[in-house]
Amino acid sequence: MNNIPKIKVGIVAVSRDCFPEALSVNRRRALVEAYQVKYDAEDIYECPVCIVESEIHMVQALEDIKAAGCNALCVYLGNFGPEISETLLAKHFEGPKMFVAAAEETQDNLIQGRGDAYCGMLNASYNLKLRNIKAYIPEYPVGDAQDCAEMIHEFLPIARALVGLSDLKIISFGPRPLNFLACNAPIKQLYNLGVEIEENSELDLFEAFNKHAGDARIPEVVADMEKELGAGNKKPEVLAKLAQYELTLLDWVEEHRGYRKYVAIAGKCWPAFQTQFGFVPCYVNSRLTGKGIPVSCEVDIYGALSEFIGTCVSEDAVTLLDINNSVPKDMYKESIEGRFDYKHTDTFMGFHCGNTCSSKLSGCEMRHQLIMARSLPIEVTNGTLEGDIAPGNITFFRLQSTADCKLRAYVAQGEVLPVATRSFGAIGVFAIKEMGRFYRHVLIEKNYPHHGAVAFGHYGKALFEVFKYLDVPMEDINYNQPASLPYPTENPF
Repeated sequence: MNNIPKIKVGIVAVSRDCFPEALSVNRRRALVEAYQVKYDAEDIYECPVCIVESEIHMVQALEDIKAAGCNALCVYLGNFGPEISETLLAKHFEGPKMFVAAAEETQDNLIQGRGDAYCGMLNASYNLKLRNIKAYIPEYPVGDAQDCAEMIHEFLPIARALVGLSDLKIISFGPRPLNFLACNAPIKQLYNLGVEIEENSELDLFEAFNKHAGDARIPEVVADMEKELGAGNKKPEVLAKLAQYELTLLDWVEEHRGYRKYVAIAGKCWPAFQTQFGFVPCYVNSRLTGKGIPVSCEVDIYGALSEFIGTCVSEDAVTLLDINNSVPKDMYKESIEGRFDYKHTDTFMGFHCGNTCSSKLSGCEMRHQLIMARSLPIEVTNGTLEGDIAPGNITFFRLQSTADCKLRAYVAQGEVLPVATRSFGAIGVFAIKEMGRFYRHVLIEKNYPHHGAVAFGHYGKALFEVFKYLDVPMEDINYNQPASLPYPTENPF
Protein backbone atom coordinates (compact mmCIF):
# COMPACT_ATOMS: atom_id res chain seq x y z
CA MET A 1 0.00 0.00 0.00
CA ASN A 2 1.96 2.99 -1.28
CA ASN A 3 -1.04 5.34 -1.35
CA ILE A 4 -1.35 5.76 2.41
CA PRO A 5 0.89 7.55 4.90
CA LYS A 6 3.47 6.03 7.20
CA ILE A 7 2.96 7.34 10.73
CA LYS A 8 5.73 8.34 13.08
CA VAL A 9 4.48 9.37 16.52
CA GLY A 10 6.60 11.81 18.47
CA ILE A 11 6.35 11.04 22.19
CA VAL A 12 6.84 14.16 24.30
CA ALA A 13 6.73 13.81 28.07
CA VAL A 14 5.58 16.71 30.20
CA SER A 15 6.03 17.57 33.88
CA ARG A 16 4.71 20.14 36.33
CA ASP A 17 7.68 21.97 37.85
CA CYS A 18 6.51 21.17 41.37
CA PHE A 19 6.74 17.43 40.66
CA PRO A 20 9.98 15.42 40.34
CA GLU A 21 11.06 15.59 36.69
CA ALA A 22 12.49 12.08 37.06
CA LEU A 23 8.95 10.71 37.17
CA SER A 24 8.32 11.81 33.59
CA VAL A 25 11.83 10.89 32.39
CA ASN A 26 11.69 7.35 33.75
CA ARG A 27 8.10 6.74 32.80
CA ARG A 28 8.68 7.95 29.24
CA ARG A 29 11.69 5.65 28.94
CA ALA A 30 9.65 2.71 30.20
CA LEU A 31 6.84 3.53 27.77
CA VAL A 32 9.19 3.60 24.78
CA GLU A 33 10.80 0.33 25.82
CA ALA A 34 7.41 -1.32 26.24
CA TYR A 35 6.38 -0.20 22.76
CA GLN A 36 9.58 -1.41 21.14
CA VAL A 37 9.25 -4.84 22.74
CA LYS A 38 5.83 -5.44 21.17
CA TYR A 39 5.64 -3.22 18.09
CA ASP A 40 7.72 -1.67 15.33
CA ALA A 41 10.25 0.76 16.83
CA GLU A 42 9.99 2.92 13.71
CA ASP A 43 6.40 3.84 14.63
CA ILE A 44 7.59 6.13 17.41
CA TYR A 45 10.19 8.75 18.25
CA GLU A 46 11.20 9.58 21.80
CA CYS A 47 11.81 13.30 22.13
CA PRO A 48 15.09 13.53 24.10
CA VAL A 49 15.50 17.31 24.10
CA CYS A 50 13.56 18.07 27.23
CA ILE A 51 10.69 17.27 29.52
CA VAL A 52 8.18 20.03 28.80
CA GLU A 53 7.66 22.18 31.89
CA SER A 54 7.40 25.61 30.25
CA GLU A 55 6.52 27.37 27.02
CA ILE A 56 10.22 27.52 26.09
CA HIS A 57 10.48 23.76 26.53
CA MET A 58 7.37 23.43 24.39
CA VAL A 59 9.04 25.25 21.50
CA GLN A 60 12.18 23.14 21.85
CA ALA A 61 10.20 19.89 21.82
CA LEU A 62 8.10 21.02 18.88
CA GLU A 63 11.16 21.84 16.79
CA ASP A 64 12.76 18.50 17.71
CA ILE A 65 9.84 16.27 16.71
CA LYS A 66 9.36 18.24 13.48
CA ALA A 67 13.04 17.76 12.62
CA ALA A 68 12.66 14.04 13.36
CA GLY A 69 9.91 13.77 10.73
CA CYS A 70 7.06 13.08 13.14
CA ASN A 71 3.61 13.49 11.61
CA ALA A 72 1.67 12.57 14.78
CA LEU A 73 2.10 13.55 18.41
CA CYS A 74 1.63 11.83 21.75
CA VAL A 75 1.65 14.16 24.75
CA TYR A 76 2.56 11.93 27.69
CA LEU A 77 1.71 13.12 31.17
CA GLY A 78 4.39 11.48 33.29
CA ASN A 79 2.94 13.43 36.18
CA PHE A 80 0.31 16.16 36.64
CA GLY A 81 1.75 18.17 33.76
CA PRO A 82 1.76 21.88 32.83
CA GLU A 83 -1.69 22.40 31.36
CA ILE A 84 -0.77 25.53 29.37
CA SER A 85 2.51 24.37 27.84
CA GLU A 86 1.25 20.89 26.99
CA THR A 87 -1.85 22.16 25.23
CA LEU A 88 0.16 24.82 23.38
CA LEU A 89 2.34 21.97 22.12
CA ALA A 90 -0.76 20.31 20.70
CA LYS A 91 -1.99 23.61 19.26
CA HIS A 92 1.18 24.30 17.30
CA PHE A 93 1.79 20.74 16.10
CA GLU A 94 0.35 20.30 12.61
CA GLY A 95 -1.00 16.78 12.63
CA PRO A 96 -3.10 14.42 14.72
CA LYS A 97 -2.34 14.35 18.41
CA MET A 98 -3.24 12.25 21.42
CA PHE A 99 -2.97 12.64 25.19
CA VAL A 100 -2.23 9.77 27.59
CA ALA A 101 -1.31 9.76 31.26
CA ALA A 102 0.88 7.62 33.49
CA ALA A 103 -0.63 5.47 36.23
CA GLU A 104 1.06 5.10 39.61
CA GLU A 105 3.42 2.11 39.74
CA THR A 106 3.31 0.69 43.24
CA GLN A 107 1.68 1.10 46.63
CA ASP A 108 5.14 1.22 48.16
CA ASN A 109 6.00 4.58 46.55
CA LEU A 110 3.03 6.92 46.89
CA ILE A 111 4.88 9.88 48.38
CA GLN A 112 7.82 10.88 46.16
CA GLY A 113 6.68 8.46 43.46
CA ARG A 114 3.09 9.66 43.10
CA GLY A 115 2.56 11.60 39.85
CA ASP A 116 -1.14 12.58 39.88
CA ALA A 117 -1.39 12.35 36.09
CA TYR A 118 -4.91 10.98 36.65
CA CYS A 119 -5.76 14.48 37.85
CA GLY A 120 -3.62 16.22 35.25
CA MET A 121 -5.57 14.67 32.39
CA LEU A 122 -8.67 16.52 33.57
CA ASN A 123 -6.91 19.89 33.34
CA ALA A 124 -5.38 18.97 29.99
CA SER A 125 -8.78 18.14 28.52
CA TYR A 126 -10.27 21.35 29.89
CA ASN A 127 -7.50 23.46 28.34
CA LEU A 128 -7.77 21.65 25.01
CA LYS A 129 -11.44 22.60 24.87
CA LEU A 130 -10.70 26.21 25.88
CA ARG A 131 -8.31 26.54 22.95
CA ASN A 132 -10.52 24.60 20.48
CA ILE A 133 -7.78 22.02 19.96
CA LYS A 134 -8.67 18.60 18.61
CA ALA A 135 -6.95 15.68 20.27
CA TYR A 136 -7.59 11.97 20.59
CA ILE A 137 -8.03 10.83 24.18
CA PRO A 138 -8.43 7.04 24.60
CA GLU A 139 -11.45 5.57 26.37
CA TYR A 140 -9.41 5.12 29.55
CA PRO A 141 -6.33 7.28 28.99
CA VAL A 142 -4.37 6.37 32.13
CA GLY A 143 -2.10 3.35 32.37
CA ASP A 144 1.29 1.82 32.99
CA ALA A 145 3.97 1.58 30.31
CA GLN A 146 2.40 -1.44 28.60
CA ASP A 147 -1.08 0.07 28.71
CA CYS A 148 0.07 3.36 27.19
CA ALA A 149 2.09 1.55 24.53
CA GLU A 150 -1.11 -0.23 23.51
CA MET A 151 -2.95 3.11 23.39
CA ILE A 152 -0.33 4.58 21.07
CA HIS A 153 -0.52 1.55 18.81
CA GLU A 154 -4.31 1.93 18.63
CA PHE A 155 -3.77 5.57 17.67
CA LEU A 156 -1.77 4.64 14.54
CA PRO A 157 -4.72 3.75 12.25
CA ILE A 158 -6.59 6.84 13.42
CA ALA A 159 -3.57 9.02 12.68
CA ARG A 160 -3.04 7.35 9.28
CA ALA A 161 -6.56 8.26 8.22
CA LEU A 162 -6.27 11.85 9.47
CA VAL A 163 -2.86 12.46 7.86
CA GLY A 164 -4.08 10.80 4.68
CA LEU A 165 -7.15 13.01 4.43
CA SER A 166 -5.05 16.13 4.93
CA ASP A 167 -3.10 15.24 1.77
CA LEU A 168 -5.82 13.57 -0.34
CA LYS A 169 -7.12 14.47 -3.76
CA ILE A 170 -10.26 12.80 -5.11
CA ILE A 171 -10.35 12.63 -8.90
CA SER A 172 -13.81 12.18 -10.42
CA PHE A 173 -14.97 11.56 -13.96
CA GLY A 174 -18.37 12.66 -15.17
CA PRO A 175 -21.62 13.54 -13.40
CA ARG A 176 -23.61 10.94 -11.48
CA PRO A 177 -25.70 8.67 -13.70
CA LEU A 178 -29.41 9.39 -13.99
CA ASN A 179 -31.41 8.16 -10.99
CA PHE A 180 -28.32 8.06 -8.79
CA LEU A 181 -28.88 11.37 -7.03
CA ALA A 182 -28.74 9.34 -3.81
CA CYS A 183 -24.95 9.51 -4.16
CA ASN A 184 -25.17 13.28 -3.69
CA ALA A 185 -21.81 14.96 -3.53
CA PRO A 186 -21.82 18.55 -2.27
CA ILE A 187 -18.10 19.22 -2.18
CA LYS A 188 -18.05 21.90 0.54
CA GLN A 189 -17.45 19.33 3.29
CA LEU A 190 -14.49 17.89 1.37
CA TYR A 191 -12.76 21.24 1.66
CA ASN A 192 -13.73 21.43 5.33
CA LEU A 193 -11.99 18.08 5.82
CA GLY A 194 -8.87 19.30 4.00
CA VAL A 195 -9.52 17.16 0.91
CA GLU A 196 -9.05 18.46 -2.63
CA ILE A 197 -11.20 17.37 -5.54
CA GLU A 198 -10.61 17.45 -9.29
CA GLU A 199 -13.77 16.95 -11.33
CA ASN A 200 -13.33 15.91 -14.95
CA SER A 201 -15.49 15.13 -17.94
CA GLU A 202 -15.84 11.57 -19.23
CA LEU A 203 -14.73 13.03 -22.55
CA ASP A 204 -11.40 14.01 -20.99
CA LEU A 205 -10.95 10.44 -19.82
CA PHE A 206 -11.96 9.02 -23.19
CA GLU A 207 -9.41 11.23 -24.94
CA ALA A 208 -6.67 10.08 -22.54
CA PHE A 209 -7.70 6.44 -23.06
CA ASN A 210 -7.45 6.75 -26.84
CA LYS A 211 -3.99 8.30 -26.53
CA HIS A 212 -2.88 5.14 -24.71
CA ALA A 213 -3.72 2.91 -27.67
CA GLY A 214 -0.67 0.81 -28.51
CA ASP A 215 1.08 1.72 -25.23
CA ALA A 216 4.20 -0.42 -24.97
CA ARG A 217 3.32 -1.35 -21.38
CA ILE A 218 0.02 -3.03 -22.29
CA PRO A 219 1.42 -6.58 -22.78
CA GLU A 220 3.05 -6.49 -19.35
CA VAL A 221 -0.22 -5.45 -17.69
CA VAL A 222 -2.13 -8.10 -19.64
CA ALA A 223 0.31 -10.75 -18.41
CA ASP A 224 -0.21 -9.59 -14.84
CA MET A 225 -3.98 -9.78 -15.30
CA GLU A 226 -3.69 -13.29 -16.74
CA LYS A 227 -1.64 -14.37 -13.74
CA GLU A 228 -4.16 -12.87 -11.31
CA LEU A 229 -7.19 -14.38 -13.04
CA GLY A 230 -5.74 -17.84 -13.66
CA ALA A 231 -8.52 -20.22 -14.60
CA GLY A 232 -11.00 -17.38 -14.16
CA ASN A 233 -9.74 -15.65 -17.31
CA LYS A 234 -13.01 -16.19 -19.20
CA LYS A 235 -12.83 -13.03 -21.33
CA PRO A 236 -9.24 -12.90 -22.67
CA GLU A 237 -10.33 -10.85 -25.65
CA VAL A 238 -10.99 -7.79 -23.47
CA LEU A 239 -7.79 -7.79 -21.41
CA ALA A 240 -5.80 -5.52 -23.74
CA LYS A 241 -8.48 -2.82 -23.53
CA LEU A 242 -8.68 -3.19 -19.77
CA ALA A 243 -4.89 -2.88 -19.51
CA GLN A 244 -5.02 0.24 -21.66
CA TYR A 245 -7.63 1.69 -19.33
CA GLU A 246 -5.64 0.81 -16.20
CA LEU A 247 -2.57 2.57 -17.58
CA THR A 248 -4.73 5.56 -18.46
CA LEU A 249 -5.94 5.89 -14.88
CA LEU A 250 -2.52 5.34 -13.31
CA ASP A 251 -0.93 7.92 -15.60
CA TRP A 252 -3.78 10.35 -14.89
CA VAL A 253 -3.17 9.96 -11.16
CA GLU A 254 0.53 10.77 -11.52
CA GLU A 255 -0.07 13.69 -13.87
CA HIS A 256 -2.92 15.21 -11.84
CA ARG A 257 -2.09 14.57 -8.18
CA GLY A 258 -0.49 18.02 -8.04
CA TYR A 259 0.83 18.82 -4.58
CA ARG A 260 -1.16 15.99 -2.97
CA LYS A 261 0.45 12.72 -1.88
CA TYR A 262 -2.62 10.48 -1.93
CA VAL A 263 -5.38 9.90 -4.46
CA ALA A 264 -8.79 8.23 -4.69
CA ILE A 265 -10.98 8.02 -7.78
CA ALA A 266 -14.74 8.37 -8.26
CA GLY A 267 -15.41 6.79 -11.64
CA LYS A 268 -18.35 6.28 -13.92
CA CYS A 269 -19.30 3.05 -15.64
CA TRP A 270 -22.65 3.74 -17.37
CA PRO A 271 -24.81 4.52 -19.29
CA ALA A 272 -22.48 5.53 -22.15
CA PHE A 273 -19.19 4.16 -20.83
CA GLN A 274 -19.64 0.62 -22.18
CA THR A 275 -20.70 1.60 -25.70
CA GLN A 276 -17.86 4.10 -26.12
CA PHE A 277 -14.99 2.37 -24.33
CA GLY A 278 -16.16 -1.11 -25.33
CA PHE A 279 -16.03 -2.68 -21.84
CA VAL A 280 -16.97 -2.07 -18.21
CA PRO A 281 -14.25 -0.86 -15.82
CA CYS A 282 -15.07 -3.04 -12.80
CA TYR A 283 -12.01 -5.31 -12.96
CA VAL A 284 -9.62 -2.38 -13.36
CA ASN A 285 -11.31 -0.67 -10.41
CA SER A 286 -10.71 -3.79 -8.33
CA ARG A 287 -7.03 -3.90 -9.28
CA LEU A 288 -6.42 -0.25 -8.40
CA THR A 289 -8.20 -0.69 -5.08
CA GLY A 290 -5.90 -3.64 -4.42
CA LYS A 291 -2.95 -1.32 -5.00
CA GLY A 292 -4.27 1.10 -2.37
CA ILE A 293 -5.99 3.52 -4.79
CA PRO A 294 -9.71 3.19 -4.01
CA VAL A 295 -12.07 3.59 -6.96
CA SER A 296 -15.77 4.10 -6.32
CA CYS A 297 -18.56 3.42 -8.80
CA GLU A 298 -21.22 5.77 -10.13
CA VAL A 299 -19.16 8.88 -9.34
CA ASP A 300 -19.74 8.32 -5.63
CA ILE A 301 -17.35 10.91 -4.23
CA TYR A 302 -18.10 10.24 -0.58
CA GLY A 303 -17.91 6.53 -1.30
CA ALA A 304 -14.35 7.04 -2.56
CA LEU A 305 -13.62 9.17 0.51
CA SER A 306 -14.93 6.42 2.80
CA GLU A 307 -12.95 3.76 0.99
CA PHE A 308 -9.76 5.78 1.40
CA ILE A 309 -10.38 6.17 5.12
CA GLY A 310 -10.89 2.42 5.37
CA THR A 311 -7.71 1.73 3.44
CA CYS A 312 -5.72 3.95 5.80
CA VAL A 313 -7.23 2.37 8.90
CA SER A 314 -6.93 -1.25 7.78
CA GLU A 315 -3.79 -0.97 5.62
CA ASP A 316 -5.61 -3.34 3.29
CA ALA A 317 -7.87 -3.37 0.26
CA VAL A 318 -11.46 -2.28 0.83
CA THR A 319 -14.52 -2.37 -1.39
CA LEU A 320 -17.69 -0.40 -2.06
CA LEU A 321 -20.91 -2.41 -2.20
CA ASP A 322 -24.60 -1.86 -2.67
CA ILE A 323 -26.55 -2.71 0.46
CA ASN A 324 -28.38 -4.71 -2.07
CA ASN A 325 -30.91 -7.42 -1.46
CA SER A 326 -32.52 -9.47 1.26
CA VAL A 327 -31.55 -13.07 1.90
CA PRO A 328 -34.37 -15.41 0.76
CA LYS A 329 -36.13 -17.14 3.62
CA ASP A 330 -35.39 -20.57 2.21
CA MET A 331 -31.66 -19.75 2.02
CA TYR A 332 -31.76 -18.52 5.62
CA LYS A 333 -33.56 -21.69 6.74
CA GLU A 334 -31.21 -24.01 4.88
CA SER A 335 -27.82 -22.35 5.37
CA ILE A 336 -27.96 -19.94 8.32
CA GLU A 337 -30.60 -20.76 10.92
CA GLY A 338 -29.19 -22.94 13.65
CA ARG A 339 -25.65 -22.64 12.28
CA PHE A 340 -25.04 -18.97 13.06
CA ASP A 341 -26.39 -16.71 15.79
CA TYR A 342 -28.28 -14.34 13.52
CA LYS A 343 -31.94 -13.58 12.94
CA HIS A 344 -33.19 -13.46 9.36
CA THR A 345 -33.40 -9.66 9.58
CA ASP A 346 -29.73 -9.53 10.63
CA THR A 347 -28.75 -10.72 7.16
CA PHE A 348 -28.58 -9.14 3.72
CA MET A 349 -26.52 -9.37 0.55
CA GLY A 350 -23.82 -6.86 -0.32
CA PHE A 351 -23.20 -6.65 -4.07
CA HIS A 352 -21.49 -4.76 -6.81
CA CYS A 353 -20.91 -5.67 -10.41
CA GLY A 354 -17.27 -6.68 -10.03
CA ASN A 355 -15.14 -4.04 -8.30
CA THR A 356 -13.94 -6.11 -5.32
CA CYS A 357 -10.25 -7.03 -5.24
CA SER A 358 -9.56 -10.67 -6.20
CA SER A 359 -7.78 -11.22 -2.86
CA LYS A 360 -11.12 -10.65 -1.10
CA LEU A 361 -13.08 -13.20 -3.15
CA SER A 362 -13.33 -16.94 -2.51
CA GLY A 363 -12.82 -17.44 -6.22
CA CYS A 364 -13.19 -15.17 -9.21
CA GLU A 365 -13.94 -15.16 -12.92
CA MET A 366 -13.94 -12.46 -15.57
CA ARG A 367 -17.47 -12.17 -16.91
CA HIS A 368 -19.90 -9.78 -18.58
CA GLN A 369 -22.12 -7.41 -16.61
CA LEU A 370 -25.47 -9.19 -16.59
CA ILE A 371 -27.66 -6.19 -15.77
CA MET A 372 -26.17 -4.08 -18.57
CA ALA A 373 -26.25 -7.00 -20.99
CA ARG A 374 -30.03 -7.11 -20.70
CA SER A 375 -30.17 -4.04 -22.92
CA LEU A 376 -26.74 -3.97 -24.62
CA PRO A 377 -24.58 -6.36 -26.66
CA ILE A 378 -22.69 -8.66 -24.31
CA GLU A 379 -19.33 -7.84 -25.91
CA VAL A 380 -19.43 -4.23 -24.61
CA THR A 381 -20.30 -5.34 -21.07
CA ASN A 382 -17.26 -7.57 -20.49
CA GLY A 383 -14.92 -6.62 -17.65
CA THR A 384 -16.50 -7.56 -14.33
CA LEU A 385 -14.73 -9.64 -11.69
CA GLU A 386 -17.35 -11.98 -10.27
CA GLY A 387 -17.27 -14.27 -7.28
CA ASP A 388 -18.51 -14.76 -3.74
CA ILE A 389 -16.82 -12.54 -1.18
CA ALA A 390 -14.58 -14.55 1.15
CA PRO A 391 -16.07 -15.31 4.59
CA GLY A 392 -14.69 -13.38 7.54
CA ASN A 393 -15.08 -10.31 9.70
CA ILE A 394 -16.05 -7.02 8.06
CA THR A 395 -16.87 -3.44 8.98
CA PHE A 396 -19.58 -1.65 6.98
CA PHE A 397 -19.21 2.13 7.20
CA ARG A 398 -19.63 5.45 5.42
CA LEU A 399 -18.81 9.13 5.87
CA GLN A 400 -21.36 11.23 4.03
CA SER A 401 -22.28 14.85 3.44
CA THR A 402 -26.00 15.44 3.34
CA ALA A 403 -27.57 17.58 0.63
CA ASP A 404 -27.43 20.55 3.02
CA CYS A 405 -23.71 19.98 3.72
CA LYS A 406 -23.81 18.27 7.12
CA LEU A 407 -21.47 15.40 7.91
CA ARG A 408 -22.89 12.08 8.98
CA ALA A 409 -21.31 8.68 9.46
CA TYR A 410 -22.15 5.13 10.40
CA VAL A 411 -20.11 2.12 11.47
CA ALA A 412 -21.34 -1.44 11.89
CA GLN A 413 -19.25 -4.54 12.48
CA GLY A 414 -20.30 -7.97 11.29
CA GLU A 415 -19.16 -10.78 9.04
CA VAL A 416 -19.51 -12.37 5.64
CA LEU A 417 -20.99 -15.82 6.17
CA PRO A 418 -19.66 -18.95 4.43
CA VAL A 419 -22.90 -19.30 2.49
CA ALA A 420 -23.02 -19.69 -1.29
CA THR A 421 -24.86 -16.70 -2.76
CA ARG A 422 -26.13 -18.51 -5.90
CA SER A 423 -26.10 -15.12 -7.60
CA PHE A 424 -23.87 -12.94 -9.80
CA GLY A 425 -21.41 -10.11 -9.40
CA ALA A 426 -19.01 -9.60 -6.51
CA ILE A 427 -21.41 -10.56 -3.75
CA GLY A 428 -21.63 -11.97 -0.25
CA VAL A 429 -24.12 -12.94 2.43
CA PHE A 430 -23.53 -10.39 5.21
CA ALA A 431 -24.64 -10.62 8.81
CA ILE A 432 -24.70 -7.68 11.23
CA LYS A 433 -26.39 -7.89 14.62
CA GLU A 434 -29.69 -5.96 14.63
CA MET A 435 -29.23 -5.05 10.96
CA GLY A 436 -32.98 -4.78 10.41
CA ARG A 437 -33.32 -2.00 12.97
CA PHE A 438 -30.11 -0.34 11.82
CA TYR A 439 -31.35 -0.45 8.21
CA ARG A 440 -34.63 1.24 9.16
CA HIS A 441 -33.58 3.76 11.80
CA VAL A 442 -30.16 4.76 10.49
CA LEU A 443 -29.75 3.99 6.79
CA ILE A 444 -33.31 4.87 5.81
CA GLU A 445 -34.13 7.40 8.53
CA LYS A 446 -30.96 9.42 7.93
CA ASN A 447 -31.15 9.19 4.13
CA TYR A 448 -27.94 7.32 3.41
CA PRO A 449 -27.29 6.20 -0.18
CA HIS A 450 -27.22 2.54 -1.14
CA HIS A 451 -23.41 2.35 -1.24
CA GLY A 452 -21.45 1.29 1.82
CA ALA A 453 -17.70 0.94 2.21
CA VAL A 454 -16.45 -2.42 3.47
CA ALA A 455 -13.21 -3.00 5.37
CA PHE A 456 -12.16 -6.62 5.79
CA GLY A 457 -11.82 -6.95 9.55
CA HIS A 458 -13.27 -5.32 12.64
CA TYR A 459 -12.16 -1.69 12.58
CA GLY A 460 -15.16 -0.01 14.18
CA LYS A 461 -13.24 1.36 17.15
CA ALA A 462 -10.70 3.22 15.02
CA LEU A 463 -13.27 4.42 12.47
CA PHE A 464 -15.50 5.77 15.23
CA GLU A 465 -12.56 7.77 16.62
CA VAL A 466 -11.67 9.09 13.15
CA PHE A 467 -15.20 10.40 12.68
CA LYS A 468 -15.14 11.99 16.16
CA TYR A 469 -11.83 13.71 15.36
CA LEU A 470 -13.32 15.01 12.11
CA ASP A 471 -16.06 16.73 14.15
CA VAL A 472 -18.93 14.63 12.90
CA PRO A 473 -21.65 15.41 15.50
CA MET A 474 -21.85 12.59 18.03
CA GLU A 475 -25.57 12.14 17.39
CA ASP A 476 -24.71 11.55 13.74
CA ILE A 477 -22.09 8.85 14.25
CA ASN A 478 -24.42 5.88 14.18
CA TYR A 479 -23.87 2.20 14.84
CA ASN A 480 -26.04 -0.92 15.04
CA GLN A 481 -27.50 -0.46 18.51
CA PRO A 482 -28.41 -3.53 20.57
CA ALA A 483 -32.09 -4.37 21.06
CA SER A 484 -31.91 -2.98 24.61
CA LEU A 485 -31.07 0.50 23.26
CA PRO A 486 -33.90 1.89 21.09
CA TYR A 487 -33.28 4.43 18.33
CA PRO A 488 -34.94 7.86 18.79
CA THR A 489 -37.33 7.13 15.91
CA GLU A 490 -38.06 3.53 16.90
CA ASN A 491 -41.66 2.71 17.72
CA PRO A 492 -41.69 1.37 21.31
CA PHE A 493 -44.89 -0.65 20.83
